[in-house]
Amino acid sequence: MKFFFKYGLQFFGCLSLILGIIGIFLPLLPTTPFLLLSASLFAKSSKKFYNWLINHKYLGSYIRQFKEDKSISLHTKIISISLVWISIGYSAIYVVPLLPVKILLFIIAIAVSIHIASFKTRKKS
Repeated sequence: MKFFFKYGLQFFGCLSLILGIIGIFLPLLPTTPFLLLSASLFAKSSKKFYNWLINHKYLGSYIRQFKEDKSISLHTKIISISLVWISIGYSAIYVVPLLPVKILLFIIAIAVSIHIASFKTRKKS
């Protein structure tokens, strides 16, 4: 069981890493949240992958900046919250037929938006 858990975390860490890398080139996909998720998953499953990511010449800077001052750029906040509302809004309006589930989705969107907005906004440096 521990085997599957460890490699499951590594799989999702790699998937999140790929999305983070795509986000560097695709303006609508946020980079930092996916890289932070990857770092967190790797920290729990593979010190080798975690150290590689943290010390990476380009990707490591995203994670180190967040770890230093717990801040997110305004651009990242706007894109992240927008994507949450677009995806959850679409799902709640067009995909989910049950009213209680729709309400739950909107509550989740509100909570995630508040969480993202609660981080300090990084000043340009």
